[in-house]
Amino acid sequence: MTSSKVTKLLLDGHGSFLGMEKGCFIVKDKEGNVQKYPLFEKEIGEVVLKSGNSVSVGALASLGFWEIDCLIMTQKGKPVATLRSLEDYSHVETRVCQYEALKNGKGIEIAKQIVLSKIKSQNEILKKYGLRQHDLMMVKERISGVESESLSMVRRKLLPIEGNHTERYFKQIFQLFPFRIENRRTFKAYDGMNNTFNLAYTVLKWKVYGAVLKAKLEPYLGFLHSEQFGKPSLVCDFQELYRYLIDDFLIQYCQKLRKKDFTVKTETASRKRKGKREYLNEPKTTDMMKKLNCYFECKVEIPRIKVGNRQTIETLINEEALLFAKYLRNERETWIPRITLLP
Repeated sequence: MTSSKVTKLLLDGHGSFLGMEKGCFIVKDKEGNVQKYPLFEKEIGEVVLKSGNSVSVGALASLGFWEIDCLIMTQKGKPVATLRSLEDYSHVETRVCQYEALKNGKGIEIAKQIVLSKIKSQNEILKKYGLRQHDLMMVKERISGVESESLSMVRRKLLPIEGNHTERYFKQIFQLFPFRIENRRTFKAYDGMNNTFNLAYTVLKWKVYGAVLKAKLEPYLGFLHSEQFGKPSLVCDFQELYRYLIDDFLIQYCQKLRKKDFTVKTETASRKRKGKREYLNEPKTTDMMKKLNCYFECKVEIPRIKVGNRQTIETLINEEALLFAKYLRNERETWIPRITLLP
């Protein structure tokens, strides 16, 4: 009997241990229960370690040698680091093509496609909840009308188009939440709902970050978002394609939230001033993170590259990065991001 394949090892419990023994990964929980995962019988695509777990150097060496991705998270589930094989950096062709796309016109088409796809995806949400949809015909005309040989100039013309439609989009979907939200605020928001959005988008960011790395792409070289120190602009580009899925998750998850589910913290707002910010309390944060990670395992009706008519959201993100890399390498004539119906 053939063993079932394992795509991800998640050490979720505090006190769990990952080791290596006679060709098997060994996972031991704090009660001493042991599970074995033979390296050559099971396909392990990723290992996730949380603060509070422990791991042997032998296991880390095996992960690196067999090029198995390892994600390291805080106890609350926030990704903070990855362990990758040195061989992972040997795929130079993809990154060379990515840099060339900045100058050969391909980057301009990519930036346009990202904006169009984001606005299309917002329409999936608006349609699902009976709200007024964007006029895609007008959007396509405006985006097609953006002309310049300079990518930076194209960015300056595309971002207002994206920003105006996104502002109207949020004004509509905010009506679906049990709490009043004036405007969408990102960095250092004060209200609990915006900070809940920010937390969920952070999880999406790391899912996208992992997909970009698996596709051998340079995460800090984007096309719609400009290159800045400390800003993974390609990751930011790809995030735009999947924010609508997070929005749908939050619309559903937040319906049962109450004011008591939030807590207020006093934090430094500037050099001489402190401010109060509202966040989900610890139990609700843990609950939401758990359910959001399960959400990425939901199946969507988009065929996989090789086999199957359905795949998980996380697999879809990983595949899209691979298709994008193929486009950069001229192995595909076009790249049109796949927008899925909502799960």
